[in-house]
Amino acid sequence: MTLAYVSELTPEQYELFEALLTPESKCGRPRTVNLMLVLQAILYVLISGCAWRLLPKEYPPYSTVYYYFRKWRDDGSWKRIHDHLVQWVRIDANRNSSPTAASLDSQTVPSAVMVHQAVGYDGGKKIKGRKRFTLVDTLGLLIAVQVVAASVPEREGAKHLLKTLHQERHRVPQLIRIWVDGGFSGEDFLHWVIDTFRWILEVVLRPEGAQGFVLLPKRWTVERTYGWLHWCRRLNVDYERLPASSEAFIHIAMIRLMLRRLA
Repeated sequence: MTLAYVSELTPEQYELFEALLTPESKCGRPRTVNLMLVLQAILYVLISGCAWRLLPKEYPPYSTVYYYFRKWRDDGSWKRIHDHLVQWVRIDANRNSSPTAASLDSQTVPSAVMVHQAVGYDGGKKIKGRKRFTLVDTLGLLIAVQVVAASVPEREGAKHLLKTLHQERHRVPQLIRIWVDGGFSGEDFLHWVIDTFRWILEVVLRPEGAQGFVLLPKRWTVERTYGWLHWCRRLNVDYERLPASSEAFIHIAMIRLMLRRLA
């Protein structure tokens, strides 16, 4: 099958996605829109970075596409589908469905001029925008993500992410160790994490005197995940009015990656 755009999924990949969608309610008018085209349109926005209004004519109206993006964001469908696919990919890779170790890092990206909510200045990176706190397993698959203002310090952002993950601890019952860089170091913080969540933070530092890019043991997986996200132009600059929309697009990017792996 020849796809119209490189962002599109094959019918086999869409079938996996459709199997995880919440069944349509029998109340009200029957749905007439093609959900496969809706998903393809959302992926087109993600990969190309275009505005919703600039969607190609072969897709449903942009207002319809955005309606489903927002609906699946607000009812938790994007995250729920993502979390199911993570388990499938891990099992397909002969891993346990729950990871025992993970890598945590943050990434600062500039925000568009029209974005005003949860925007700050990262003095270290000299960037005005938002910061993504990202926790991934040893395969680079996303466990948790939180988008905040770029001015939020590393340890403060990590606290918010770990507290949120702790509320969903049933997803990672076997998680024990989390690798971090020097920005998350500090005896008080390390002890707070182990006393509060029973997770061990292990700091992986750059070798002394190293210059430029250095491949750090254990932590390179989260850098690779950021590399995967970099191929989605919508994620290179934060255009979203709400941080929840930014998080949804990150989940969608990982959903696309995992569907392509599974089918």
